[in-house]
Amino acid sequence: MNFRKLSAPALLCGIGLAIFAGTLAIAEPSRENTAARPQIKLPPGWTEADMQACMMAGVPGKNHEYLAKGTGVWQGKQTLWMFGSDEPMTAECICTTTSMMDGRYTKIEVSGEMPGMGPYSGFGINGFDNVTGKFVSTWIDNHNTGIMNGIGELSEDRKVLTWKFAYQCPVTKKPAIMREVETITGDTTKTLEIFASDPKSGKESRTMKIEFTKK
Repeated sequence: MNFRKLSAPALLCGIGLAIFAGTLAIAEPSRENTAARPQIKLPPGWTEADMQACMMAGVPGKNHEYLAKGTGVWQGKQTLWMFGSDEPMTAECICTTTSMMDGRYTKIEVSGEMPGMGPYSGFGINGFDNVTGKFVSTWIDNHNTGIMNGIGELSEDRKVLTWKFAYQCPVTKKPAIMREVETITGDTTKTLEIFASDPKSGKESRTMKIEFTKK
């Protein structure tokens, strides 16, 4: 990844905000020093509305609060299915969710056992992007070397969050989509269902269901 390209939008707004803040501070003389001070102008072509848009992009809102409600330690009971099989495998896991960046993101850490594959450890960051109006996520685990990126949509009743995660299929070597559905079922319970397409047939099926209970 090109770090400089990724940092450019943040640096642009950061510099602009610094100038904007300086403009406000300098434009209003302190009570102790009433001497005239020079004003710092906005960058060429920028308006106060532009600066406000940059500021609002970083302000947590109700969707960040929704994610924060999921913080805590969750005990999970997993049911897994191989493609084309009706015989489930079972396992257990622990999911620890914590808030970070002053409520702007949540960190998800999962540990458990994956039948036939050994110990499992996963790590993700969830958030809500004020600019795109979408929930966003990244995910890594010890059974892969790639990074999955997800976009989520919340139902109108705010109980079902549906994710679409993009990844590279190791079988076809092509981009693929995995669908995850998080459903709040009670004050201390929720479920996570994962749907994926069989790389051989292309047919989507449910490959995992986790029933979570908050400890």
